[in-house]
Amino acid sequence: MAAELPTPLVPVSWLLAHRHDPQLRVLDCRYALSDPLLGRLAYLEGHVPGAVYTDLETDLSGPVQPDGSGGRHPLPDPDTLAAWLGQAGIGPEQQVVCYDDPSTGQGFYAARAWWLLRWLGHRQVAVLDGGWPAYVAAGGEVSQAEAQPVPATFVPQVQPGFVASAADVAGRGAARLLDSRAPARYRGDTEPLDRRAGHIPGALNRPWNGALGDNGTFRPAAEQAARLGDGPTITYCGSGVSAAPNVLARELAGVPLGPDNRLYAGSWSDWISDDTRPVATGDEA
Repeated sequence: MAAELPTPLVPVSWLLAHRHDPQLRVLDCRYALSDPLLGRLAYLEGHVPGAVYTDLETDLSGPVQPDGSGGRHPLPDPDTLAAWLGQAGIGPEQQVVCYDDPSTGQGFYAARAWWLLRWLGHRQVAVLDGGWPAYVAAGGEVSQAEAQPVPATFVPQVQPGFVASAADVAGRGAARLLDSRAPARYRGDTEPLDRRAGHIPGALNRPWNGALGDNGTFRPAAEQAARLGDGPTITYCGSGVSAAPNVLARELAGVPLGPDNRLYAGSWSDWISDDTRPVATGDEA
């Protein structure tokens, strides 16, 4: 069934039809930056049967460095992440569906998990379009039982071309730079999370939630292309998490992950770890 998984998005109807397939694995990525326990509590209250809870801080990020390099949510060590994925029952033959809860206003954690698996070379992974609310609305079965996956062996095959560094951003040439944060943070009007406000000079503001429609599902490919443009881009946010929906949206619009669709994983919080890097405020033309 490996070829059946729609990527990078999977509709709820597909998940309902294939939920009992033996090669399917589901990751519950619900989380809240303002309350790190909220996602775990939501999982315990009810989740897709067999889904493994996936924590942004402990599972999908590496340790924060004392000097701030790598940002607030650094990329995890590939072998460490691969070991966790194996414990979650994910090996080379498994198909993975990731979901979160767009109704909370933070529907970007599943896209972070999707991008990390793709970064480690796992192609059979998709985000559940509409997330948890869409699954519940469709009458999906809900479980409160903790998942007990059978461990597998996940062998990472890191894709370095999916990632941009600060040096890549500074020397990006003709590549466009997209800032996925809220407009007020982009302009530097406010900065609730990082020590400096503003944006990387030359970046255009394309908030991540513009990738989603009012119902929390991703907008059609043509709308994503019109919103994000064509040609090579590097996308960033505050710490490499909320930029993931825009990177996914570009793949949905026909620009695969790689040289023309890269994530600056350290993002703004990495950029400002070096005070010699320039900062801009206000709107770009």
